[in-house]
Amino acid sequence: MEIKRYFKDISSRAWEHPADREALSALESVPGLDGAVRSIIGATTERSLRLSTLASSARVGPRQFSGLHAIVQEAAAVLDLRELPEVFVTQGSTMNARTIGAEHPFITIETAMLDAMTDGELLAVIGHEIGHIMSGHAAYKTFIWYLANAAGSFAALLPLGSLAIDALVGALNEWDRKSELSADRASLLVTQDLSANYGALIKVIGGSHASEIDLNELFLQAEDYIKENGAIDNLNKIVRGLGLSHPYPVFRLTELQSWSKSEAYAAALDGRYPRRGGEGPGADSASFFSKGAEGFMNGFDASPEALQKTAGEVLDGVKKSAEQTGKQFEDFLSKLSGGKNP
Repeated sequence: MEIKRYFKDISSRAWEHPADREALSALESVPGLDGAVRSIIGATTERSLRLSTLASSARVGPRQFSGLHAIVQEAAAVLDLRELPEVFVTQGSTMNARTIGAEHPFITIETAMLDAMTDGELLAVIGHEIGHIMSGHAAYKTFIWYLANAAGSFAALLPLGSLAIDALVGALNEWDRKSELSADRASLLVTQDLSANYGALIKVIGGSHASEIDLNELFLQAEDYIKENGAIDNLNKIVRGLGLSHPYPVFRLTELQSWSKSEAYAAALDGRYPRRGGEGPGADSASFFSKGAEGFMNGFDASPEALQKTAGEVLDGVKKSAEQTGKQFEDFLSKLSGGKNP
C-alpha cells in the first residue's frame, strides 16, 4: 500500500477529538493524579499484565508474524513514533485489539482480527492503537481496567465505598469512549485510505459475515439513529452507552467520514500540522469530572467539587491497594528468583 505522507514530529494534537482533548487535559491537570496513575500502573498492573502476556501470547517480530511486524513498523514510521511498541498476538474469537501500560505500553491483537482483515485493515487497527499510545491514553485506559477489576480490594478504604469508585469509573468511561474517536483519526492518518478504515469497522460489526454488509446502508442506519432524538430516545442512548468501551460503530463511521473531509485532515496531508513541543496548557481540572458524570450519577452530588473530592478519596484508596499489591507481587518474584529482586 502506498503511503502518501510521513508525518515527522507530528503532535497528537493533530488528530485528537476536541472532547477527548478537553477531558484528557482535565485529567492531567488534577494535582497528583497523572503521576499517581502512572506509578500505580507501572509498578503493578503493567508488569503483571506484560508477564501474563509474555507467557500466553506470541510476540510479533521478524521471526514471528513477520507480516504483521512490517505493518507495525509502517504505522509507527508514518506517525514518527520512534520507540516501536511491543505487539502480541493472542488467541481470541472477538475482533479486538487493545493497548496496555504506562511507561512502555504494548498492544495485543486477537487472532480473529488476523483471520478476517486485509493488510490495509490491519494497518488501520495498528494505527488506531498507536494513536492511543501517542495521545497518552494507555495509562488511563489501564487504570480504568484496574479500577473495574480490582475495585473490591480497596472499596472498603473509601467513605463512599463502591459508589465512589462507580462515580470515577463512570467519568473515566465517558472520556474513554471519546478517546476512541481520536484514535480513529490517527488511524486514518496512518492508512490515508478511508476504505481500509471503513473495512476494519465493517468487520468489527459483521465478523465473518462482513461481505453481507453494505456501507451505504450502514450510513442510513446512522442517520436513523441520529434523528431519533426525543427525550426518551436520548435517555436510552445515554443509558445504553454507559457500559460500552467504544462508541457505536455506525457513529464511528460518520465521525471518520467527517474527519476525512475536514480542513485539519487536509492540512495534515499537506504538511501543515502541529509539531511536538507546542502543546500548550491543559484545561480546567473540574471540567472532566463534571462532564463525565453527566447522565451517569443518579442521586449523587455530581458537582465538580464533590467529584474531585471523590476522585481524591478513590486515588488514596487505589494507592494503598497498589502498594499492598505491589509488595506482595515483589515478594512473590523475589521467592521465584531465589531472594533476588528482578
